[in-house]
Amino acid sequence: MAQFTESISFDWRLWRHDILGSMAHAQMLQKIGVLKKNELTAIVRGLDAIGKEIKAGKFKWNPGLEDVHMNIEAELTRRVPAGAKLHTARSRNDQVALDIRLWLRDEIVSLLGEIADLQRSLVLLGERNADVLIPGYTHLQRAQPVSLAHHLLAYVEMLGRDCDRLWDCHSRVNVCPLGSGAIAGSTLPLKREVVAKILHFVDLRGRPQLTQNSMDAVSDRDFAVEFCAAAALLAVHISRLAEDLILWAGAEFNFIKIADAYTTGSSLMPQKKNPDVAELARGKSGRVIGNLVALLTLLKGLPMTYNRDLQEDKERLFDTADTVRATTRLMAAMLRNVKINRDACERAVNDPALLATDLADYLVRKGMPFRQAHHAVGAVVALAEKMNKPLNELTPAELQSVDKTFGRDALKVFDLKAAMVKRAIVGAPGTKEVARQLAGWRRQLS
Repeated sequence: MAQFTESISFDWRLWRHDILGSMAHAQMLQKIGVLKKNELTAIVRGLDAIGKEIKAGKFKWNPGLEDVHMNIEAELTRRVPAGAKLHTARSRNDQVALDIRLWLRDEIVSLLGEIADLQRSLVLLGERNADVLIPGYTHLQRAQPVSLAHHLLAYVEMLGRDCDRLWDCHSRVNVCPLGSGAIAGSTLPLKREVVAKILHFVDLRGRPQLTQNSMDAVSDRDFAVEFCAAAALLAVHISRLAEDLILWAGAEFNFIKIADAYTTGSSLMPQKKNPDVAELARGKSGRVIGNLVALLTLLKGLPMTYNRDLQEDKERLFDTADTVRATTRLMAAMLRNVKINRDACERAVNDPALLATDLADYLVRKGMPFRQAHHAVGAVVALAEKMNKPLNELTPAELQSVDKTFGRDALKVFDLKAAMVKRAIVGAPGTKEVARQLAGWRRQLS
């Protein structure tokens, strides 16, 4: 039974936040007269000493005391008699809710920094190869030309939205539940706003942010679900990036070379160089999505208020944070060690079929409705296939055999550099627009 119910094997990592919460609670108890000043001093010193021992790896966790809260409080009481007063007007129900919020608040801030580093790696790779063009793909078929930087910036945009979601989540994490007790608060005149300010549960104006319903406060894990949801979408975005890198590193594309430190060899085939970091990043998205589903399933049938089921939230939450942070860090490091195979990119993007839509736009400029232009260029493509010729090697006469609207200047459409310059609208992969986007992100991420 003890082994089945204990949580110290995983919730020990909340120790720093448990101690900070206890110190703040003690200061509030002193302000309302429950603790004397010398008792407060002794408790804070005792908690600080325990914290130093835990950090140094010298503290002995006792599984018989179930969780991180009881381990620290029992040891404090053994050393400092006044420690027995620390649990006044506090339950493990609101204590754990506080600790998780404190821990998750720090994790979000750290993760945001790591996402920014991944964005910087993408921007840097784009800047170093700003002149490299590649085919853009739809349905994994060559579609239209884009710059490599534009492709990479698509992921920078995705990650920017991930940051927005995490900051939004942070605003709901940053609410103090302490003082809610087990379910119904306390009859003592607690100063909840004091604890909130000490622990920086404040808005942008410095006003304390307090939970407003004691029953909701001890049973709420919406903030954990929100984080896991945002993290799952982040993991999906990283997985998509990993998939592109895996494709590009293959011999069929050969667009990039990943440094040896981020690949592995085969146990059988000596020529192999496998993109294991990218593959693991792609694979780990599954476990992050699974953690979100597990947490939602955990919560869906719980009655008010606290139930022991909630002990199962931590491993899912911890694993999600650990996984997305590690994946984000490794992907950023790997991207800083990727080289672009310019020759392979150039060979791929020089496929004139990539500019077939530009040829349709040429007809639109001549006044032809786009649907008609699309049909005409389709006929041109069919003619080129029949004649076994690239589109750009058709003669003006051959183009006019399809439609008289084609002029002698139609083949200028296949000037790739000119085609990229024309893509000048906001959000397009045009030369100037991509340079503007790279510069904007570089400023924002600095």
